[in-house]
Amino acid sequence: MEKEKDIPTQEQKEAVKKKKKTQPQPKKSTPKYVDKAYKLTRDTAPLSLILASRHTNRFPLLHFDEKTGLNRPLRYARNQNSPFQDEQDDNAILEPIVFEDGFLYVRKNNQVLQQFLALHPGNGRIFVEINKAKEAAEVVEDLNLEVDALIEARQLEVEQVENMGRVLFKRDVSRVTTSELRRDILIFAKENPKGFLKLLQDPSLKLNATIQSFVDKSLVQLRNDKKEVWFNTPSNKKKMCNIPYGEDPLYIMASYFQSDDGVEVYKHLKSLAKNA
Repeated sequence: MEKEKDIPTQEQKEAVKKKKKTQPQPKKSTPKYVDKAYKLTRDTAPLSLILASRHTNRFPLLHFDEKTGLNRPLRYARNQNSPFQDEQDDNAILEPIVFEDGFLYVRKNNQVLQQFLALHPGNGRIFVEINKAKEAAEVVEDLNLEVDALIEARQLEVEQVENMGRVLFKRDVSRVTTSELRRDILIFAKENPKGFLKLLQDPSLKLNATIQSFVDKSLVQLRNDKKEVWFNTPSNKKKMCNIPYGEDPLYIMASYFQSDDGVEVYKHLKSLAKNA
């Protein structure tokens, strides 16, 4: 015979209810309303700029609604609770949105304008919200990148310094001192840390530097306004290749030396450069 299931008594039910009431309930997050500031993205801001504040055929202000799949027209009206025109009544009072000296300040009690600006198609293109924490983080990131680049530049071996000098400055490194090259590389790393670190990790750096040494030692020559590359060794005075318009001669020469026809030529030139 099957055992009957235990049926909770009234006292047990009351105990369960009491336990639920005493358990901490998760707090509902309340939105934090704050004043916000915006600035124009252009470098030179006009004394004042009136931002388009309603959807028209001339200035379309549409926001794509992911839920409905519709483009909804935007309109800023101070006396409305929504930036969407289809949610506003017929008593909308329109006000201009004016950036003075490139800036616009919106108080926390004007939520409809903050929402309108967040959805505005010009957000990120014509203007951006000023986020001091984000801007500070970006400055820190840039400074860290600069420090990393300077540390890497300071630790370069002599051969790396010469390679960098050939590729970055197209110099004949035999005509300048290592200290001069280090100085110029440190300045470049400080002014363009991202470009310096990218170049440092480029596997073709050494190849390009070697090719530049061929040019420095006149084993190959750039002629006809750098449109042609010619060999200039005791046994070879032929034209190597043409440089297409807008292309970097080092890149074109590197492509040639990595081809089947150019591998042995590269080895021969490298041997000549070593003894030059």
